[in-house]
Amino acid sequence: MGKLCFGLKDKVVLITGGSRGIGFELARALLREEAKVVICARKQEGLEEAASALDDNADLLTVQAHLAKEDQVEELFGKILDQFGKLDILINNMGMNVPTSEISEVDSGAWNKIIDSNLNGTFYVSRRASELMKKQNQGKIVTVSSIAGQRSAPGMNVYGVAKAGMDMLTRVLASELAKYNIQVNSVAPSMVKTDFSKPFWSNQEIHDMVVSSVPAGRLAETTDIVHPVLFLCSEGADFITGQVLNVDGGATAV
Repeated sequence: MGKLCFGLKDKVVLITGGSRGIGFELARALLREEAKVVICARKQEGLEEAASALDDNADLLTVQAHLAKEDQVEELFGKILDQFGKLDILINNMGMNVPTSEISEVDSGAWNKIIDSNLNGTFYVSRRASELMKKQNQGKIVTVSSIAGQRSAPGMNVYGVAKAGMDMLTRVLASELAKYNIQVNSVAPSMVKTDFSKPFWSNQEIHDMVVSSVPAGRLAETTDIVHPVLFLCSEGADFITGQVLNVDGGATAV
């Protein structure tokens, strides 16, 4: 990744789902920017591995939390305020998917699990973050969404519904929070080569099918997503709000 500077020194940034994949790379990049970084995830083991890989940086706080549970969201923000006293930037990166049948046959357990982990958790965290940011009269919220929220795809049905809801949440929050100098945007990648999506891209047939739909001719890497997110967190995006930025190698252009 290039040596771009986004001017985020001393900004306090919360990254949900920050122990691996895109979230981990964002944490690494933000620490290089000399930001104060909080990462949260459901599994303590993953957080410990991430902290070790990030050299247990003094500017890093890790918090175990299930963000679809409102009491754990409140505990998370209590720890952020105890450690850093404020929150400047929220990056909603948490998400999960499980293989499902046709949506008309999906059972309520799978539906609720996917909606909880993607949409509901994003809502709870964004709502709490916006309370702090309104008092500060400044802030940025960036959600890592997916082009699956814009068009249907095999294996992405409930996940796509959740991501579409996250994009609309971005637009609603942007319109309501603009008067408080808070900008809210989404970045929507195509398939990114992470452990999260490995069940898809590790299958050669699926990999080739996906790549054939991307004019750039490859899957996205985690670093392809980091720079657009950091830009939306920076002063350079102060007059950008309510937008969904597709980072997809041209997939939605054809």
